[in-house]
Amino acid sequence: MPAALAFFYNKLCFESDPSDVFNDLQDGVEDFVVIDARSRESFALEHVPGALNLPHKEMNLETTALLPREKIMVVYCDGIGCNASTKGAAKLVSLGFKAKEMMGGLDWWKRDGYPVESGPESTNPIACGCE
Repeated sequence: MPAALAFFYNKLCFESDPSDVFNDLQDGVEDFVVIDARSRESFALEHVPGALNLPHKEMNLETTALLPREKIMVVYCDGIGCNASTKGAAKLVSLGFKAKEMMGGLDWWKRDGYPVESGPESTNPIACGCE
């Protein structure tokens, strides 16, 4: 395999974009969990529907204990100029999870015209134990 092709395939193992996440959510794909790595205040203002709020600074064995280890954690933050998703994905991987970063974060999610939820609670039935 040419080096450039290997690079791009490898990159796709660690990144996703809002359209892929949105389409997978719409299609009922269940092999991933969307994680908002921003603060609780930012999450309450608006977030990806069904996302769990787990601020990257609070990620540890205790706060992630109820997350399903067999699923991929797709982590996002505000977008360009914010690296909470990178920090969160790195932390989750260090804790033994599989993780991807949603490129562009909430900013690109909204630019693509996808809906957001507001409020401190998520519509996701998985409890992350971070409260």
